[in-house]
Amino acid sequence: MDIAEPLIDLGEYQTSALSEVILTLPAEAWGDPFRQQTYDVHHNTESVMMVFTDGSGWPDIEVRKEAGWDLLAATAVPLMHQIIADHYPVGGTIVRAVAAKLVAGGVIKSHRDTHPSFHFGHRIHVPISTNPRVRFNLDGRPYRFALGRAYEINNQLQHSVSNKGDCDRITFIFDYVPPAKLQEMAKLAQTPISSTRE
Repeated sequence: MDIAEPLIDLGEYQTSALSEVILTLPAEAWGDPFRQQTYDVHHNTESVMMVFTDGSGWPDIEVRKEAGWDLLAATAVPLMHQIIADHYPVGGTIVRAVAAKLVAGGVIKSHRDTHPSFHFGHRIHVPISTNPRVRFNLDGRPYRFALGRAYEINNQLQHSVSNKGDCDRITFIFDYVPPAKLQEMAKLAQTPISSTRE
């Protein structure tokens, strides 16, 4: 969502329970290839998808619980709900929630999140692990994300990530669509597409 600034620091949160779960996941839990195969910029990443939509059928999208739900929900859901209650109108929908790992030495190339669903949702980042050589570049400026905090990024701006460190960078990311935006989506879904004549 375009939040009129590159990044908002949402403050300090108790993330240790979620971090402990994510950091002790077995290697096979990171095996979902969808994001890596679908989005070229995520080639150097691994994912545990908890809730996801690929946006097909927009604006009548399907949001599904994925394999990561059983692994992460007990600790992730309370944290997401707390962040939402503190900063956003309640009553919306989480359309994506994923633990994303950028492997040591990996890069996520500069891009914007262009699907319409990304215009409607707040994109929240919760750092799980990082190192001093990770750089998140947003609108041409480098940022460091601190553990124990949450951030909203403006994903309509160009952004990239580089991990020049020797350990993986892991972030829990979720997209929250507030009630007003859900209503806009519903109206779009009910609006017939007018035909044009050449």
